[in-house]
Amino acid sequence: MKQLIFSLRKPAKILVRYKMWWFDGWFDGWLPDQGNTYASRDALKLAFHNHSTFKTVHPEETMIMHNTGFRLSFNKLTLRVQDKRQHHGACVLMLALSLCVTSTALAYEPVVQLGANPSSDVIALADNGLSTALAALPQLVNTTLERSGVPGAAVAVVHNGNIVFAQGFGVRKIGQPEKIDTSTVFQIASISKSITASVIAVEVTKKRVSWDDPVARYLPRFKLLDPYITAHATIGDFMAHRSGLPLAAGDELEDLGYSRSQIIGRLRQVPLDAFRTSYHYANFGTTIAGEAVAAAANMPWEELASKALFEPLGMRSTSARHADYLARPNRAVLHALAQGKFRPLYDRTPDAQAPAGGVSSNVLDLAQWMKFLLANGQHNGEPLATPDSLAAALSPHAFSGQPGTLSARPSFYGYGFNVGVNANGRTTFGHSGAFLLGAGTAFQILPSADLGIVVLTNGAPVGVPESINANFMDTVQFGKPLRDWYAGYHAHMMGFYTPEGDLAGKTPPVDPQPSRPLEAYTGQYESAYFGPAEIILNDNRLTLAIGPARHHLSMNHWNADTFAVMPLSENTPTESRSSVIFSAEQNKVDDFTINYLNNNGLATWHKSRSH
Repeated sequence: MKQLIFSLRKPAKILVRYKMWWFDGWFDGWLPDQGNTYASRDALKLAFHNHSTFKTVHPEETMIMHNTGFRLSFNKLTLRVQDKRQHHGACVLMLALSLCVTSTALAYEPVVQLGANPSSDVIALADNGLSTALAALPQLVNTTLERSGVPGAAVAVVHNGNIVFAQGFGVRKIGQPEKIDTSTVFQIASISKSITASVIAVEVTKKRVSWDDPVARYLPRFKLLDPYITAHATIGDFMAHRSGLPLAAGDELEDLGYSRSQIIGRLRQVPLDAFRTSYHYANFGTTIAGEAVAAAANMPWEELASKALFEPLGMRSTSARHADYLARPNRAVLHALAQGKFRPLYDRTPDAQAPAGGVSSNVLDLAQWMKFLLANGQHNGEPLATPDSLAAALSPHAFSGQPGTLSARPSFYGYGFNVGVNANGRTTFGHSGAFLLGAGTAFQILPSADLGIVVLTNGAPVGVPESINANFMDTVQFGKPLRDWYAGYHAHMMGFYTPEGDLAGKTPPVDPQPSRPLEAYTGQYESAYFGPAEIILNDNRLTLAIGPARHHLSMNHWNADTFAVMPLSENTPTESRSSVIFSAEQNKVDDFTINYLNNNGLATWHKSRSH
């Protein structure tokens, strides 16, 4: 027999603190109550590793045994413990329990799995969490598609080196009967950045490049506005969005029809932020890094990606060429969000930024790639990338989100991967992809559980793939989703659809000042960054022809020398409207500035001297 001494105070919302000697060591911890005045009998059994049952020594005292627990109503009680098992030798238990007021948030003891060192300690996964998450996944996807209106998706899950789930949902194109299946090819948008990081890791393994190599070593004509950054910015700096390039630098040139090399060449004019201490997400930063590695390999990027990664992993439906995507008979069509409905309106050609957003693939291929990541660079037991080369990509290199409070966790970016730590201490890695013209994608891996999920959709970003991933991972880790993830992601992503331009949402003047004669605005103009433009008068209306593709923007008079245009951009929501403001010198129109292109102060065109 053993004795347990309970030292009690008046119970409120309580935890029970226990300390016991069991064979060769002390064990201590906290036990939860069941309500305001109950300490769980089951929890006490768990604390004693199911070795003991409890009986009262003084049943005449008002200690009431229940199926749910026992009431504590005296300042001191003595309990007798009966062993359920016979053991060799004697064992003495002394249990000192005290009751303390605490909050509901602390009303349980998490099970901590100890790692090789404290930084590897994590909270245990929920019992049967993976099987529960997999069983719920089809309904979760169908419900989220119905809730959002997105026409289709494909999902794959990998665990312990196996594909444990793969399924298609919905249709490839609204209005047509073809269903999405696991072989359907999607444009994966910015998941391409993580693919690019994987390609570079393979090349680092081959010692062809290093993450710390300056890109100027392989791109001798490359320049940025700051000579020091030009000379020292590395492949890793551009992959981590910490080169100093501003947000979305170069995207506006892509919208106007410039090629990859033309855009990279013009970035030398862009004002820079702080080197290695700023973070600005820039597609053409990733593209610069990819181009440097391709130059080191002496082949085009698209060929390098195929030879270094796609072919070794058996990713036969994956390509970094848009023409290959268009040639796939089983492909998902983009659906833009217009007037609250998803419609197949556009094609998106991302070849100029292929390393950042130009890959197309299906979930079966991407499952092979996630298995490669989770296996530390191995494929079918053979090393393709070293653990060190991948670990560099999956390590934090920049703050992508500063914590708003001391109790919040920051967000990090590695080399082409979002890097984070979940509420249970488990590291997580992933990336989203989005084209407002009609694609939303996301993947997430949880290395401590050897688990990954990828969701590809053919609808513009409204939070579908991210919320499916979050719901799934919550169920694996905590047994259920912790919040309405779709509502949260959807609200965040609807910010993408806020109209752009300084005239968006504004009413034209009722009595505007007149313009000059329209002929005064016509002619050829030149911008060092954006290139040539022409103002054309036709049927008493002005049109702006801009960029190498000579995109035409209709110009509507607003007030005096100000005209309004609809911005030309992949990311331009409906109802966007920007000013084009002309200035004159000696009563002659000399230049104009386009507001929506002027984030970096480079969107002023000067009239050609011949005019």
